[in-house]
Amino acid sequence: MTTDDEMEAGLAALLIEAPRSLAPGVLAEVGLADWYARFDSPIGPLVVAWNGLGVVAVEAAEDEVAFEAAHLARNGRPAYPVEHLPDRLATAIDHRVRGGRRVRIDLDLRGHTDFERDVWAKALEIPRGEVRPYGWIAAEIGRPKAVRAVGTALGNNPVPLIVPCHRVIRSDGTIGQYSLGGPANKRSILAAEGLDPDFLETAARSGLRYVGSDTTHIVCLPTCHAAQRITPAHRVPFRSFGGAVTAGYRACRECRPSSGAVAA
Repeated sequence: MTTDDEMEAGLAALLIEAPRSLAPGVLAEVGLADWYARFDSPIGPLVVAWNGLGVVAVEAAEDEVAFEAAHLARNGRPAYPVEHLPDRLATAIDHRVRGGRRVRIDLDLRGHTDFERDVWAKALEIPRGEVRPYGWIAAEIGRPKAVRAVGTALGNNPVPLIVPCHRVIRSDGTIGQYSLGGPANKRSILAAEGLDPDFLETAARSGLRYVGSDTTHIVCLPTCHAAQRITPAHRVPFRSFGGAVTAGYRACRECRPSSGAVAA
């Protein structure tokens, strides 16, 4: 018959040292820590941080030590490096960058305000290859006077590219700033999506804010996919949405140009 001492000795012999990655992995799975890895993007390698709740950050960080320190200070959680993103997450991010709005990517946005979340959710609605002014987002979320706050929220977007804040420009038509490497990167991403940032700014300076079709009498924002299908012979430029309405045009249901007009 086995004694208690013999049983304890036998159980002790079965003990093995847990792998060093076990604790960080468990913490990250429940959102008390994060993993991070490199990801190739249209503007070069980026760092993506995530946990079991979703993606936490997308950054252009070159130094891992500096990234980990900044991440801890910003989120209150340690970040641990791994060799690569999970295949499913990497594929989903790649699809999102290529314009897929229906692909599901869970986000961990703890610590951010409801206003910021509303701004980022609205930015997700902007199709690839199109842009909207800050005022459009402000009006769409029911805060037409909060244009400056919208710009601040987009500047604080922790997951650029996944939430495409690069598709939001200034109300005067200029490209504006970008948290992920500045205006040059923003222009590069927009160009990769088929837009010409220089042309957009030149057109805006000339007073072009809206484009109508004299066949349908529908008016759009200039980069709306419907506006891009209007042939040159039937394009009617407008400086204001009010001017288009006075001329007998109605708002496009897709790009909803009246939203930007309310906040302008």
